[in-house]
Amino acid sequence: MTANAPNAQTPTPGSELFIHNKDSARAYWWLDTLWIVLADSSDTGGRFSLMEEVASKGSGPGPHKHTWSDETYYIMDGEITFWVGGEIKTARTGDYVMVPRNTPHAFRVESETVRFLNGYTPASLEAYVVEWAMLAPERVVPPKGVSPTMDFLATNSELLSRYGIDILPGSDPLRPESK
Repeated sequence: MTANAPNAQTPTPGSELFIHNKDSARAYWWLDTLWIVLADSSDTGGRFSLMEEVASKGSGPGPHKHTWSDETYYIMDGEITFWVGGEIKTARTGDYVMVPRNTPHAFRVESETVRFLNGYTPASLEAYVVEWAMLAPERVVPPKGVSPTMDFLATNSELLSRYGIDILPGSDPLRPESK
């Protein structure tokens, strides 16, 4: 070791090599969506999480915000309409979307199906999915209504706050016909 070389440091938790494959990673059904957890808090030392999601037309959460995580989306196939901070925007295959923490947002799938990567910095929502969503009996989009819905979320706001999620009151700008 030379005099100018930095001292070797012990890796922090989550800074070691891991490989998770979408075909073998844990998969869940929630909000009429297939969620595949590719990286969770224990993999990354809490720095971020990443999930692959597959959802059908009309799916997506109503207005909410993440109080301590930025959320990202990379659209691999399909189209989603987003309501973010009062603006409506459409994202298509190849688009990357970043929603800063504490920003009200919602989305609705416009294509027959959509497949996207969904990330959180720091890690947060994947912990809720792992704890409360239904283990996927197969890696397909769940039949409508089989998994927990937004109504379940709206009645469990205290539970959601443990994961840095606030469901916002009022109407859904992407679903004006809903309550």
